[in-house]
Amino acid sequence: MAVIARGRVAPPRALMLALVATVLVVLAGVVCADDLHHFDDPALQSRYDALTETLRCPKCQNQAIGDSGSPIAGDMRRYVDRALRRGDSDDDIRDAMAERFGDYVLYRPPLEWRTVALWAGPGVVVLLGLLAIAAVIRSRRGEQAPALDENERQRLETLLSRHDRLDNQDRSDQ
Repeated sequence: MAVIARGRVAPPRALMLALVATVLVVLAGVVCADDLHHFDDPALQSRYDALTETLRCPKCQNQAIGDSGSPIAGDMRRYVDRALRRGDSDDDIRDAMAERFGDYVLYRPPLEWRTVALWAGPGVVVLLGLLAIAAVIRSRRGEQAPALDENERQRLETLLSRHDRLDNQDRSDQ
């Protein structure tokens, strides 16, 4: 089977060479990837995976460093790799990342005076919303709708009688 390109037929050998070249280029990208971190010890591998999923990329919005393609996330993954191979604990690694990049990189920042707003903020917003709803309900509890004047009462009676007449007519048509 030959492919026609610019009025000429490409021989099968040329197609095979093009296919092989494409496969080699794709494989070269996979082999040359510098971000592959594999450990012989399954415990270290699971610790690496857990850490890269629980540390946030400072450049990306709410994306773990394990999922991010940014250069800073790659640097952070390499640091985690080296620290695990050195024998650092998970807490030491998290502390080093937080010291360098701030508590933002931790999905669960420590409860300190600086992070109280992060922890208490959602609860305070919900509480304020409930208080606002309670205040509105309490203020409307004793209110009654104002009485209708004579014109409004006549208009209401006209509309209700028209509705009753149409409703009775619909029932009789069935």
